[in-house]
Amino acid sequence: MMKNVVEVRGLTVVRGGRRVLEALDLTIGDGVTGLLGPSGCGKTTLMRALVGVQRVAGGQVSVLGAPAGSRPLRDRVGYVTQDISVYDDLTVAENLRFFARVLGADGDQVDHAVDAVDLGDHRDVVVGRLSGGQRSRASLAVALLHHPDLLVLDEPTVGLDPVLRRDLWELFHRIAEAGAAVLVSSHVMDEALRCDRLLLMREGRIIADTTPAELLASTGTEDPEAAFLAVIAAHEAQEPHGRHAADGEGAAR
Repeated sequence: MMKNVVEVRGLTVVRGGRRVLEALDLTIGDGVTGLLGPSGCGKTTLMRALVGVQRVAGGQVSVLGAPAGSRPLRDRVGYVTQDISVYDDLTVAENLRFFARVLGADGDQVDHAVDAVDLGDHRDVVVGRLSGGQRSRASLAVALLHHPDLLVLDEPTVGLDPVLRRDLWELFHRIAEAGAAVLVSSHVMDEALRCDRLLLMREGRIIADTTPAELLASTGTEDPEAAFLAVIAAHEAQEPHGRHAADGEGAAR
């Protein structure tokens, strides 16, 4: 039975006068959980709330038994944003040594992080000379310096070719198998099949909490995009006068 690493109750976020997240209730456990939905649905805002960097209007977010963003979680949660978080003019190893000093990690943790993201052969290469996928892995290595219990990844495969996306998803599963809970956001619906569990999001709300197999079976479809459209149709049929475009994630994400 999976333990709950994250528990969210009544989470509401208002930005620019809009309700970006609307009274969300959800839990996240072990394994790789996919947070999937179109751009503008509130995925980034939710992830920011989970790591404690988002101002909230209401509700509670608990991570590993502590309030999100609290001091006890500083070394237990890793967060990788959509933007590359390493310096292009430093090598992979130099970047990690720098961030290790900032975070109070030791040299052994640097070596472990480099090996974990399979950049051992590129540790002395300047980041600016790496491919897109390698640069993404270098950013991920920084988040792994403290062996986090929860790893939050915001659109980590955006803009990458299919081979690099496959390699990164294999890495996410290796990290999960090593004991971390991994939350990955994506607007690419075929990535749903790579997850252990799925949270489907639209207009600031979670409209399905399921698994890939259950999603396809319950909708009678053969691909995740068709399944997601079927879930949306069913959701709108239940709430024909529900709100629309409440998020505005293009500005607030």
